[in-house]
Formats: sequence, structure tokens, C-alpha cells
Amino acid sequence: MNNKPILWIVIPCYNEEEVLPITSPIFLNKIKELISKDKIDKKSRILFVNDGSKDKTWNLICALSKQDEHFIGISQSRNRGHQNAVLAGLMESIDKCDITISIDCDGQDDINAMDDMVEEYLNGCEIVYGVRSDRKTDTWFKRTTAQGFYKILKFMGADVVYNHADYRLVSNRVIKHFADFKEVNLFLRGLFPLVGFKSTSVYYERSERIAGESHYPFRKMLALAFDGITSLSVKPITFIISSGFIFSVLGVVLLLLSLIFAIFTSIPSTICFLVGVLCFLSGVQLIAIGIVGVYIGKTYMETKARPRYIISEHTRGVDDND
Repeated sequence: MNNKPILWIVIPCYNEEEVLPITSPIFLNKIKELISKDKIDKKSRILFVNDGSKDKTWNLICALSKQDEHFIGISQSRNRGHQNAVLAGLMESIDKCDITISIDCDGQDDINAMDDMVEEYLNGCEIVYGVRSDRKTDTWFKRTTAQGFYKILKFMGADVVYNHADYRLVSNRVIKHFADFKEVNLFLRGLFPLVGFKSTSVYYERSERIAGESHYPFRKMLALAFDGITSLSVKPITFIISSGFIFSVLGVVLLLLSLIFAIFTSIPSTICFLVGVLCFLSGVQLIAIGIVGVYIGKTYMETKARPRYIISEHTRGVDDND
């Protein structure tokens, strides 16, 4: 193993013109610090992935690449979402570096955790997960829903690292094997554990966003959670089958009871009760059909095999590691 690996820090950016001028020097100082400590090679770079931003983010990335050789950038042809932006950066790094560290642009993740990540790689780990030690900066609602989401994924059989998002170190060896995963519906934090190889975690405290607004409102977080569950587990379908069996048996029991009451007692039938039962069962059927429809839709998207990202522009020096 090379004692001084080449590191690429992969940073997805979407409408980050407010925060980029603040965090870019922080990333630059960190990579120079790691170089000065002989932890990484001087060919290491900071790769910004513009995810179809509508503001001046790409102009800022281009300006940064001209100011310092450590900054490079790629721009997607349109907005394709955070997960695809990270993927684009990882695929761009193949055979150009030894390790990548993906991190958000907003400065919330503790950049000093990179020191421990690189150290763990030098000790033989191929994947190092950045894991939040607590969620005290989150609101009660976000903390509760996030922790509940991880527990649901575990219950569904998905192999995920608790309280880990997309702050992680991955070796080039892992990325090459990860490229064989052809999913269109991406949930990276659930896919990397499937690749295997030796892994570990480093723990850090997450801060408040330095500037700008979060690009992950509740609606997008809910969509990501739903993608994670339906992309990594088929247990919802087994739940549908089990529920269908239970309600079928219940329906037979209710019919038998109704027949018994009609023959042997004078208890009148309750129309409202029957209508309620019918409505409840109809609702269960609609939910079941809807969930099955989600899986059919995902199968439909996978068979299309559309490109997961398209790079339209590069900054100068993206291929120059000499």
C-alpha cells in the first residue's frame, strides 16, 4: 500500500454560492495540512460536483480552479439530486486517486474527522464511515424521524450504518467494484456496505450549517427514506402477503359469525359495522396495490438503464495529476 495515497475530496454542490466562498478555504487548508503531515500525496485534489445549480456556483468553482491547482470541478448537465452528484464524483475519481472522501459543502460535517479516516485507511480499512456521535443540533422532529428511519431500515433487513449519511472514505478498489452496481434509484449509504471489504467508523459532532439554506427539506428527506427502503428491501411485499392472509382469515371469521348470529340469535346486523369493515379492507387493498406499484415502477426505471449522471463541463486540470 502506498504510504502517501492520493486523496480526492468529493463535494456535491447545488446552489451553494453563499457557502462555497466560506467552506472552500477550509477544504483547501485541510488538504494542505494532510499533505504537510505526509499523510497524503501532493497530487491530492478537491473535486466540486456542480449538480445543475441555478445560481453562480459553477462560476465560483471555475474561479477556484484557476486560483489553486488543488481545486477541480465537474458540472452535471442538469440537476439530478445529491446521490447522483456524489456518484458522478466517485466515478470521475476512478484510477485518478487512491482514496476519496465524500462530504457536503455546507460545513456541517467535522472536517477534522478526515485525519482519522485517512489513518484508518493506512491501517488497512477500505471504507471508513463518518458517523454522528449525537444529534443535539437537530430539532426533536428531525432527530426522532431520522433515528426511526435507521431502525426501520434495520428491521427491513437493510445493512446500514446507524447515524451515517454520506460522509465517508472509500478506496479506489472499492469504487471499481461499486461501479458494477447498476441501480438507477440510488441510496449510497445502503449500497456501500453491500460491496464488502474491511470497514470501520469514525465519530464526530455535526455543527450548524455555516451559511445558506438546507437543500434537504422534509419532502426530500421523506423521498430519500422511501427510496432507501424500497431499493434495499423486499420485506414490504412480504408484509402485504401476510396482511392479505390475515385479513382474508378475518373476513371468513366475520362471515361465519354473521351466519351464526343470523341463524341462532336475534342480534340484528349492523350496517355501519359492515360498511366500516369494507372501507378498511378496501383501504388496505389500495395501500398494498400502491406499494406493489412502487416496485413495478422501480423495475420499469431499471430496465430503461438511463445514465445516472452526465458531465457537461470540466475545469482545467481535472485530468492532470502530474
